[in-house]
Amino acid sequence: MIVLIILGLLFALIGLVGCILPVIPGPPLSFFALIILSYAKNWEPFSSTFLIIMAGLTIVVTILDYVVPASGAKKYGASKLGIWGSIIGMLFGLFFFPPWGMLIGAIGGALAGELAAGKEVKKALRAGWGVFVGNMVSIGLKLAFSGVILFFYIKEMF
Repeated sequence: MIVLIILGLLFALIGLVGCILPVIPGPPLSFFALIILSYAKNWEPFSSTFLIIMAGLTIVVTILDYVVPASGAKKYGASKLGIWGSIIGMLFGLFFFPPWGMLIGAIGGALAGELAAGKEVKKALRAGWGVFVGNMVSIGLKLAFSGVILFFYIKEMF
């Protein structure tokens, strides 16, 4: 039981780190920590309703992690090519230049997409800035969510 509780705490902490490092799925690992603690304590610390709600929120936060940066680009005037460039750059960066390639790739992809759409450099940079802002909002959202999970984990750990 103690080994599982320590393992769950490690998952929660790695999940928190994963909110910043794109190659580690932070919120899902944090949620898995709740499952480990529940299992270790015979499913007593958290109600099934709580776990279902947290599972749903984990899915929502994970999806938003991909949507928010593109939304940031759109808010700052990115065209469809800029948004597609952002998404393609994010995926390219994730696979070829981890861990920071996802952020750099999204910004670079938005810039490239805007320039390909014929926008002037200043407007392309604005769209890239939108991707950056969107990424920062996304990271903040993931950190807040995983932090809440860590709070509940530590609260019920003892």
